[in-house]
Amino acid sequence: MRPFKIPSAPPTTTKSIRFPNDVIEDVEEVIKGKNCTFTAFVVEAVRVALDDIDL
Repeated sequence: MRPFKIPSAPPTTTKSIRFPNDVIEDVEEVIKGKNCTFTAFVVEAVRVALDDIDL
């Protein structure tokens, strides 16, 4: 599995998704003070997960 790194904010398309409040709080704490949006963080996390899945 490749290491996770906090990305810069890329261009995105809006997609509505619900997250548990504790996950939102954890992500916001991790990205605080960094040049990263919540969305960019989630997109990178999904990309890492997709790379790790055997399709």
